[in-house]
Formats: sequence, C-alpha cells, structure tokens
Amino acid sequence: MRRSRDDMRSEPRTVSVFGVRAPRLSRRLFLRGVGVGMALPALDAMIGPRAIAAGAAGAHDAATPQRMVAVCIPLGFYGPAFFPEKPGRDYEPSDYLKLAAKLRDDFTVCSGVSHPEVDGGHSAEKSYLTCAPHPGARNFKNSISLDQFVAKRIGHHTRFASMTLGDLSLSWSANGVSIPTEHSPTNTYTKLFTRGSDKEIAALKQGLRDGRSVMDTVLEDAKDMQAKVSTADRDKLDQYFTAVRQTEQELVKAEKWSDTPKPEVEAKAPGKIDAADVTGRLAAFYGVMRLALQTDSTRVITLGGNGGGLVPPLKGVDQGYHGLSHHGKNPAMIQQLEIVERATMQAWVDFVADLKATPEGDGTLLDRTQVLLGSNLGNASGHITTNLPIALAGGAYRHGQHLAFDTKHNYPLANLFVSMLQRLGLEEDHFGSSTGTMRGLDFKKA
Repeated sequence: MRRSRDDMRSEPRTVSVFGVRAPRLSRRLFLRGVGVGMALPALDAMIGPRAIAAGAAGAHDAATPQRMVAVCIPLGFYGPAFFPEKPGRDYEPSDYLKLAAKLRDDFTVCSGVSHPEVDGGHSAEKSYLTCAPHPGARNFKNSISLDQFVAKRIGHHTRFASMTLGDLSLSWSANGVSIPTEHSPTNTYTKLFTRGSDKEIAALKQGLRDGRSVMDTVLEDAKDMQAKVSTADRDKLDQYFTAVRQTEQELVKAEKWSDTPKPEVEAKAPGKIDAADVTGRLAAFYGVMRLALQTDSTRVITLGGNGGGLVPPLKGVDQGYHGLSHHGKNPAMIQQLEIVERATMQAWVDFVADLKATPEGDGTLLDRTQVLLGSNLGNASGHITTNLPIALAGGAYRHGQHLAFDTKHNYPLANLFVSMLQRLGLEEDHFGSSTGTMRGLDFKKA
C-alpha cells in the first residue's frame, strides 16, 4: 500500500549534511521493496543523464566494453614475499608471484609507489582509490574514488553502474560520502541473477516510485531552508540538491531495468561462508564478479578485503589475521602470515586466470578488464603507508615486468590510475595526486 505524504512526514526527517541540518532520506522508505535484487544507487554512486555520460565515454562504446576491477587487501602483503628483487622484464618472481607463473605476461607488479601525503595507518583505507591526503585527520574530507569517477562516465551501459563489494568499502561519492558495500557473495549473486516472483517485482516497482515520492518531499523541505541559512551553507545545500537529483535520475533508470530480464547463468550461488574464512570469502566474491563481468551486468567493481582479528581456517594458522600482520619480525608469526597471504594471492590469481579463460569477441575477458590488486599499507606491522604492494593484470598492456620505482621517494600511485582511465577510453590526464600516466606501462599495439 502506498504511503501518504503525512505518513512519510511522521518519520524523522533531518540529519547533518555538509555541516547543516538537512532532510534525511529514510533508508527504510528508500529501500522498501528493493530486496528482490535491484540495488538502488547511493548518492552520486552512478551515472547522471545519459547525454552527459555519452559525451564523456571516450573512444570505447558498448560494442567494445572496457572494464575495471579494483581490489584492496587492507593488511597488505609481507614485502619480502611479494616484491621481486630485480626490476624489469627478466625479474625473478618472488615467493607469492610464483603462484602466478603461468600468467607472467598478463600482469605488471609495481614497487616504490604510494599516495603522497596519505598517512594514518589503517585510516589510509579511505584514500586507496581517492588519493585524498591525511585520512586520519579530524577534519578529513574525502573525494571521489576512481571507480565512481569511471562509473559516472560508462555506467549507463549496464544494469549496475558499479558494484561495491566485500568487507571494506573502497567507493566514495563526489561529495566524499562512503558508499555502502555488499558484504555477502550470495546476496551479490541474488541481485545479479535472481528475478523474483511477479509479486516481488511489483513491490520493487512500487518501492522505486515511493523512492521518488520521498525525494520530492526531501527537496521541497530542503528548499524551504535556503532562506534561513548563510551563503556558505546555501552552497552546501546546492551540493545536496545535486546529489538527490542524481539519485532521482537513477531511480528512473532502475525502474526501466526492472522490466529487463536478468541474465541466466549455469553457476550456482555461493553458499554461506564463515566470517573467519577471509580467503574463502574472497574466492567466492571473485566467482560472482567474473559472472557479473561476463554477463555485462556491470563494468566497474571494487572489492575490499578483511582486516579483522579472527583466525582463518587454514592449516598451520592458529592466530588471528590482524595480529599476525603486526608480526614485529617474529619468524613464527611471519610463517603463519605467509600462509594466509599465499591463499589471498592464490584467490586473485585464480580470478585472473578465469578471466583469461573466458572468450569474448576476438580475445578474452581479461583483455578488456583491468584488474588492480593492492593495499593501503606497505607494511602493516608498522602501519606504513609507503611502498605499497601493487599489481595490475589484464587490459591489454605490455605486461610481464616489474616496474621498480624509488622505495624512499615514492612514485605517485595515481599515475597508474590515469593510465587506467585512458585505457578505458576516457580522455583524462589527471586524477588525485597524479603527475601524468605511469612511466613504463605501455599499451599493446593493435
């Protein structure tokens, strides 16, 4: 039953937005009837008007999809086991990279890279895809993440402009708001591939219409505030209006997609996975992510790993993962940490191998998918945010190399982001703290 305006006004309606009291979008109202599998977008999380997006789409179009996946392992990797000692194309693989021996020509490993002025230990998670400085500061204000920057330009081609998955959200809106993450591989599968009954779909459509009704009320109430606030706060409200209008536009898009059948896949949904099984959860997410990319349900995915203290169910491990990362050079703890990290690395390697084994057009899914693996910490034991472990697979680059930059005076990681943007066909020459494209990372010749 549709709720009246009076019913909606009885809900608490204000929250602090950009430092002012502004109307609150009730999440219960906003998401009512949406659990069937249609994830409503977060503020600024998806594309705006199609005409704007189409004009910015660059050289690639729907016929030649280009995709991006970004993965963050928040506790990083033990440096001596991750980084090769020798630079260039004839490097000797490190212990972890030996797991990817058959994919050597499909990825590039980087050392000596980081985000300038991004400090704060674990707080640096917030800046992994944004490059925003000093994430641990009390007055920290984040900026748009790489995935959302991309989603605004190419997300109109797919049912989901982007997907934010895992235990850690890597995605931030243009207004610096964290976008909620989907924590369950099973729920992700449901959103992508489960249609639901006719009754559930009808409830979904009603929920979408209710969402627009709520936002109409929100905007009406917020506009009443404009005459009562300062000029500076009026600017902040303008940002708020923009975010709500963009979400309203996405509701229209979502309602159109609700009549489009979801793809059918043979693969079954992953089963329930114990919270302590950090590597098993990664593997399950990777499996669903491959299906999402293969069915062109989305072209932009982020996956945040787990940095918790539970004991992973791996043979030879009897201590919590987070505690092991703070090994203090204790050999016994490092030995157990390496067991967890090898399993973490193996899950990523299997994902890349699956993309390579999936044909698409005259190539493979990996040829058109850039897969970034990295961390916000270069040394979790000391909460060090420099010399980050970074690997980039796919995307038809001239891979098979170790790009070794200065480990003391690091090279901007954001330069890699600019290269990734250009590979996606976006005519961008700057992102975050970049100074250009990544030196030494070249595209394959057509």
